[in-house]
Amino acid sequence: MPSPYTIDNAVLSFKSQLEDAVSTGGLKAKEAAIRSSKLINAIHEAVKSSFIEHGIAPYRIAPPLGATVKELRLAGFIKQKDQDVCILPVGYTPKSETLVEGLLNEAVDYYGKDYTERTLVVNIRSQVSSLDKNFDTLFERTIAEAQNLHVRCPLLVMGEVYMIAVPEFDIEAMRSNQIDHSRRSPKVMKYIKSFSHINKRTPTAGNDHKYERVCLLIVDFRPNTPIIHHTTDSLKAAGLIPEDSTVDFSGLSWQGFTTDLLAIYDERFHNGTV
Repeated sequence: MPSPYTIDNAVLSFKSQLEDAVSTGGLKAKEAAIRSSKLINAIHEAVKSSFIEHGIAPYRIAPPLGATVKELRLAGFIKQKDQDVCILPVGYTPKSETLVEGLLNEAVDYYGKDYTERTLVVNIRSQVSSLDKNFDTLFERTIAEAQNLHVRCPLLVMGEVYMIAVPEFDIEAMRSNQIDHSRRSPKVMKYIKSFSHINKRTPTAGNDHKYERVCLLIVDFRPNTPIIHHTTDSLKAAGLIPEDSTVDFSGLSWQGFTTDLLAIYDERFHNGTV
């Protein structure tokens, strides 16, 4: 079995692969590496490893640790889509069914609603440049992914890891095969406030667009060993949020992300009234 990835190892791997691509092929190579998912797969492995470290049997993880194939293609209200990391339910087996509502009416769902709803889903994304320019589009897409599954399966437990580079990588430098970072002040508060609004979902009316737990992974890629901001104090010390800010970043941190999701899942399906 491959060695487990810590989040620190994963972020370092992301940095190394990105910078190697830019150094050899410039901006086009960077874009190709991102499209191929080679960079973000390191974060996938960290998520899988964290679940294993917290007691999830490796056979319940799809795709398996060290693999990128065998993603679960789950059916929601609007579309069927491969999910980045899934924790398979215990005591349930896939039961194929034909959908009878929504945009997927008459489509075949291999897994069935019961199995889908008891699958713990984590999606993983990254944005390392053009953070302000692409924010609206990417945030809308993030909301849509949760809504798609929750409309059909309101009890489904869903997590999101969203990594941003702060400061972001400089696109113009990449065109010349150079690594540099933007001098512009990043709008970190915009990201924190926005993701806070879709965090800590409860399965009640109007909350389909939210996630049970979001991890906003704020990373400074400038040092040889990237810095991951885990706390409000760390963000203040780096000048990313005002000193007098009352925002609490702890609920968006990587610390506690896996345990929070597992606790919510356990409460919802084993200790609660479901």
